[in-house]
Parts: sequence; C-alpha cells; structure tokens
Amino acid sequence: MALNSVDDVFVGKLRDVLPAVAFLADPTGFLVEPRGRWSGQGVVVSPASVDEVATLMAACFEHHIAVVPYSGGTGLVGGQTVADGPVPVILSLARMNKVRAVYPDENVIEVDAGIILADVQTAAANVGRLFPLSLASEGSARIGGLLATNAGGLNVIRYGNARAQCLGLEVVMADGTIWNGMSRLRKDNTGYDLRDLMIGSEGTLGVMTGASLRMMPRPANEATAMFVVQSPAAAVSLLSLAGERLGETVTAFELIHRQGFDFLNETGLEYKAPFKEAPEWSVLMKIGLPTGQSAQGALEDLFEGAAGLILDGVIAQSGSQARDLWNIREMIPEGNRRIGSVSSHDISVPISCVPEFIAKAPAILAEIGDFRINCFGHLGDGNLHYNVFPTQGRNRADHQDQRDAIKTAVHDLAHSFDGSVSAEHGIGRLKVSDLETYADPAKLAMMRAIKDALDPRGIMNPGAVLRA
Repeated sequence: MALNSVDDVFVGKLRDVLPAVAFLADPTGFLVEPRGRWSGQGVVVSPASVDEVATLMAACFEHHIAVVPYSGGTGLVGGQTVADGPVPVILSLARMNKVRAVYPDENVIEVDAGIILADVQTAAANVGRLFPLSLASEGSARIGGLLATNAGGLNVIRYGNARAQCLGLEVVMADGTIWNGMSRLRKDNTGYDLRDLMIGSEGTLGVMTGASLRMMPRPANEATAMFVVQSPAAAVSLLSLAGERLGETVTAFELIHRQGFDFLNETGLEYKAPFKEAPEWSVLMKIGLPTGQSAQGALEDLFEGAAGLILDGVIAQSGSQARDLWNIREMIPEGNRRIGSVSSHDISVPISCVPEFIAKAPAILAEIGDFRINCFGHLGDGNLHYNVFPTQGRNRADHQDQRDAIKTAVHDLAHSFDGSVSAEHGIGRLKVSDLETYADPAKLAMMRAIKDALDPRGIMNPGAVLRA
C-alpha cells in the first residue's frame, strides 16, 4: 500500500489535534545513525503520554504516513534511519521518561519506554535492587529501543537478554489502539504471548510506550578477574568449569584477543595494563555471591583448580581495580572505531563451536585480502564481535570493494555452525538481505503474515526487518 510523505498540511492537522506535542524544529540529531553510515529524513514529533501517541498513530494510519519509533538512537543496524522514499514521522520517546511505580517486594519497576537505561538502574539501586541489563550505551539508550531490539550486553549469561527482564508492555498499535499489557505477573497463560511478539520487533508492529520490568536482588559480594588462557578452547573449558563450581553466580564472561590491546595502544587510549605483555587470549569475568560467601575467594579457588587452562591472572583486590579491568573491555569498541573497520559483525554460534569458528575464519578471510582481526565478545552466551580491519598504513577506504565479500564469508561461516548473523543488535535495515538469505523460509512467511495482520497499511518503520 502506497505511503504518503509528511507535509505542512499534515503537520497542521497534527498541531490541531495535539497542541501540546513537541515538534522539533531542527531534526538533525535524529537523522544520522551512530556510525554515520546513513543519513535519514523525517519530521520529529515528541509526545508526552500514551494518549498522545495513540492520537498521533491514528492520524498517521488514516493518512498513510510512515512512523519510525525513535528511542535513544544508539542502534547500529539502521533501524532508526529512513534514507529515502516517503518522508516519515519520527516518533521520539524522549519526553516519556518517567518511573511510573516501584514494587520492591515484587522486584518490579514500571517505567515509560523513553526512560534511559541508566536511570532505571539508579531507580532500582535506590530501593536496594538491581536492574541487570548493562551495555556500553546505557547512559543514552532508552528502554523502548532496548526491548524493541531485545538487547543483550554484558550480563546475559546470568540474567538473560532484555526479553528476560520484561514482564509486561504497553503498546500503541498502528491504528492508534492501545494495548495495555503492563502485567506484573510471572505466570499468565491466557493465550498468545503478545509481549514476546513485540520484543525484538524493532518498531515494525507497534510503538512501545511503557514496560513492567523485573528487578533482581543485588549480589552482596562481587569480584572481577582477568585470566590469561591458552586458547579459545581453553576459555570455553574454563567457562564450563566456572559453571560447575560457581553455578549461576557467573555474571559476565568476556573473551578478549590481543588485537584489542594493540588497538588501544595504537590509538593512544589510556588504560592500566594488567600484564607486562598483552596476552594472546584472555577472559574477563565477574561473579556475584550472596551474603557470607567470598567472591574473591571463589575466584582464587577457580584459578587454582584450572591448571592447564589458565596461564596467568589478576583478581581485583578493590572496586577501583575491578573498574580498571572493565575499563579495558569498555574501551575496546572505541579503539575499533578509531582504527576504522572494513566490516564489523555481530554473530553468535553455539558456545562449543566458538573455538572452531575462530580457527577457521582467518584462512577464509585471507583468500579475500590481508587484514587484522579483532575478535572479542560475550563468550558466556556465544556472541562474538568479529571485526575486520585494514593492516597498518592502510584504511577502510582501501578495502571498500571487499567489504561485501568479507561480510558474506563471516556470515556464511557462522551460518554453517547453525549460528546467527545478528546476535544482539537486531536486523534494522542493514541486515534485511541477510535475514532473507539465512532465515528459514517458513519463519519469514510467518513474520510477514504477522506484519500484515498488525500493520495492514505498512506504516510501522517500513523497510526495517522486512523489506517494504
């Protein structure tokens, strides 16, 4: 169904029915995604309530105007940017940023979808609880976008993706209908789970305006360590051993390659080196234990019991030392950005297949050209950030004609292990072709049927996830 562009006449009608809604005179900040790969278009509208969102959606539905729900704008797959076609409404959730209610005894917090992740973490901490979703952009990413992309981050091994943190949702559908699914229940077997349908839909089925989220007890004792391991296979064995000895107290388990350290040094990013020489492979792990149990002691016991797997290690003796270790992991993406990747990949494979994937990929890429590879990521859930860079003295522009071949090689290899070409960043517009290539045809047909049923005029974020 053909869509129409936003024009002055339509904006005038919106002002008549939504006089209190903010219309941003300068939309520039909303039209470029973080890596600068797309420049978009659109009229930015910022409602302050679910009723205002519903009125806006009803008007857009009636006039066949596309709507792009816009959260924190931190997504890396172009889901928030429309480069061409009919000019859309960009629906910013920035003004819907409140904590609605907190239920400490239930470990539940209800929030607007536009609230920033760090503010949810703070609100949970204020009542002695933990909201465990944690990632690099937590100071700007908003809950609606995090749920819409089913974001992952550092703590998935223990607490799960964003989906696992959500009990209920409030969603405005394409025609302006409000679905009030803000449940605080852990058990509710009353038909299809619409919450799970909306989570991960990337704004293509409706606009999330509120969420009921799970909080967790705060671990009484936490500890962080960086261990040098012989190989990725040793890292996987160490992860298994940690699970046997520490159970679900392992909060994070990150794999780091030497190239990450080399990029920090090459780009002048300062950090406190934990070892005299950067290790070829290391793991950064964090555990959290209940009252009366020593987290440091547990890591020391793991170190002693992992002979043959761990070559060296540092166990943080203070909060500042732990922050120094995590600072290394958090700066690796900035080092990557400064070097400039030819092709970056957010892939996952079964955990036991990670070593074989890492072993096979370099030879496949060498057939395309000469590159540096920075492989790091969340080993605890099989998610690797497998990024390919030019050699020293060259830059990404020198390899533009090889980029598609690199991406295809990495994605084909991940797929051969029954892996995913999008582990935690979503599909957006960047990976629509990849989804068509690698997804089961039956899955694609079901997705299209759902899209057509819930968004019959195709106004919800057209071109994202499914081809418009």
